[in-house]
Amino acid sequence: MFKNTQRIALTALLVTASLLAACTQEQQNKISRDIQNWTGTNGVLEVYAGDKLVRRFLKVDKISTALGTDDKAPRAYRYGYGVLDENLNMVADPDEKKVYFEVSDYSNTVFFENPR
Repeated sequence: MFKNTQRIALTALLVTASLLAACTQEQQNKISRDIQNWTGTNGVLEVYAGDKLVRRFLKVDKISTALGTDDKAPRAYRYGYGVLDENLNMVADPDEKKVYFEVSDYSNTVFFENPR
């Protein structure tokens, strides 16, 4: 009925599903984040001043928490790379470049997956 390679693939799938089911929600979330870090996310980071959108970064793979060099303690800002959407049109135009950015923990920001 099944070929040997199909049995191996089915067994591997069942083992993986069983292991994931045995993980806590936190462990499943970490696995999901690790997969996203490897595959990337087409994220959008928006920065607001009050209720006004002032900056938008497109094609953001991930936002990382800064850690201290010596103490490895988390710092009060996040950083990443993304295309600065200068005209705020939700399109990475040819003249818009990928840049490094930092945002404070106290900034009003929204990070989401680009729906386009």
